[in-house]
Amino acid sequence: MVTEAHAAELLLLVFLPLATAMLIAWVQPPRTGGLSRWYALAGSVATFVVAVGLLPRALAAPGEFTAGLSRVWIPGWGIRFFLAMDGLSGLLVTLTNLLTILGVLASWSAVVERRREFYALLMLLQTGMVGTFLALDLFLFYIFWELMLVPLYFLIGIFGSGRRVYATLKFFLYTMAGSVLMLIGILALYFHARPLMVGGSFALPELAAVSDRLPAEVQRLIFAAFLIAFAIKIPLVPFHTWLPDAHTEAPTAGSILLAGVLLKTGVYGLMRFAIPFFPSVAAEAAPWMMTVGAAAIIYGALTALAQEDVKRLVAYSSVSHMGFVVLGLFAFREEAVAGAALQMVNHGLSTGGLFFCVGVLYERRHTRRMSDFGGLARNMKLYATLTLILILSSIGLPGLNGFVGEFLILVGTFKSAPWRAAIGAVGVILAAVYLLRLAQQVFFGPLETAENAGLRDLNPRETFALGVLVALAFWIGLYPRPYLDAVAPLGRELSAMVEAGRPVAEAFLAGLPARPTP
Repeated sequence: MVTEAHAAELLLLVFLPLATAMLIAWVQPPRTGGLSRWYALAGSVATFVVAVGLLPRALAAPGEFTAGLSRVWIPGWGIRFFLAMDGLSGLLVTLTNLLTILGVLASWSAVVERRREFYALLMLLQTGMVGTFLALDLFLFYIFWELMLVPLYFLIGIFGSGRRVYATLKFFLYTMAGSVLMLIGILALYFHARPLMVGGSFALPELAAVSDRLPAEVQRLIFAAFLIAFAIKIPLVPFHTWLPDAHTEAPTAGSILLAGVLLKTGVYGLMRFAIPFFPSVAAEAAPWMMTVGAAAIIYGALTALAQEDVKRLVAYSSVSHMGFVVLGLFAFREEAVAGAALQMVNHGLSTGGLFFCVGVLYERRHTRRMSDFGGLARNMKLYATLTLILILSSIGLPGLNGFVGEFLILVGTFKSAPWRAAIGAVGVILAAVYLLRLAQQVFFGPLETAENAGLRDLNPRETFALGVLVALAFWIGLYPRPYLDAVAPLGRELSAMVEAGRPVAEAFLAGLPARPTP
């Protein structure tokens, strides 16, 4: 049940970044482009403050929507401007705003041309990401989902490196294909569900109340459309090939937000819409999706192990880590689903931080090849320390945030599929191999070149950005209870939904007439 509360704060979360983008693009005098970064920083910090103000309410009432806003938008189609925040969306919105600030700080001295355009696009991207996590009307969700594509397309295409045109085209084609599939699924769900309602609606509560009454084949086809669309965004093997190219060619801020936030929108769509709409179909798909998740863990880890480019290594590590999230989600055990939800936040912090670290090196040396570095722990002591902590967080060292999510995922998955959990455990070992190899190559050994010996350590801006992420990594790793309490109801809810639908799925798989659960 969603009640209206804190509507003004929700509107600020969505539209304050948009207003900042308009201020940068249209109001600021053309010759003062240097002020763009200050406007962007002020807008992103203000939005973050609003999110932090709402987050304690969401954490204090697990499983409830503590903020909501619903207004009729297009009456003839039953479309509403419907926003709401619960524990899961509250965590992801706060993460989005934090990483946007990190993106602004990462670009502070790296972007020297066309600053107005860059920061305006960054703020527009923030609006799309926040709106995606808050929308509870499927049509509105699709609008924000598409809005994310536009600024990221230009951020990579204009401000990216060498092969940015190729990377942008590949990113656009993949994501647009997924968007078309999702739109088809949304419209199919609307028109099939409309006769079962009093008037039509795209809102989550109304659709979820009738979606399980649709014909079984219709449910499977619509679920498949949603699943492929979200799998492209996650991205899951074999839909992942756009990601390494987009990461490699994107500016640092683009890589931070792409890995830290945009990949999570795919999993969020599964958690919020696809699985609650069609739990019996999700039960049918669960063994296959757990297998795909396990395969992604190993594939991403082995491919990362073969990389010489630091940025591509971190990009392929994202494929592996998102495989963990999918594995835990489709295990449909309470602890595994809660671990998957928490791991989305953990991955955003650790991998977003690692892309920031790569950007620091690239800004100083203009190279990302591991063989061009060595011994940086001697003259970049602070940088080496903070980066190593984030690397250990990504590996899943106990005491840091990555351990909590991965442990819960593996424990829950073991109850459903022991051999897939074993594959996931192998992925943890491989992550240690490729990430510790990265640390060994970059930070230890001799300082072989004068360029490396002359590199300066972190400045106050960079220290602050990485310090915040490291502090959060320790906080979640040592005291994860508030975060787990926020996502635990989701784990219970999805597990209960799928267990209720499992007899229907098992009957179908056995070739028997599917019958509803009493």
